[in-house]
Amino acid sequence: MRKPELAAAIAERADLSKDKAGQVLNVILDEITGTVAKGQDVSLIGFGSFTVRERAARTGKNPQTGESLTIPASKTVAFKAGKALKDAVAK
Repeated sequence: MRKPELAAAIAERADLSKDKAGQVLNVILDEITGTVAKGQDVSLIGFGSFTVRERAARTGKNPQTGESLTIPASKTVAFKAGKALKDAVAK
C-alpha cells in the first residue's frame, strides 16, 4: 500500500474526503518526522515506536579497491513493532 491508497482508505473509514484524509496523513507524518528529527521518540501504543539510534564510527572496506576507510558516526531511525501489530501479522 502506498500513501495515496492509505489516504483513500482513511477517507473511506473516517467518512472524509480524499483530500482531507491526505492532509491529515501528511500532518501525522510531518509530526512524526519532526519529533524524531529532534531526537525524541514517538510511541503509538499497539502499533509501534520510532526511535533514533546512533551508529558508532567504524572501519569499512572499499569493495572496488579493497582499501580501508573510516565510516563516520551517524544517526538512523529504528521502528519497533508493538504487540498488537505483531499479533495481527502473526495470524
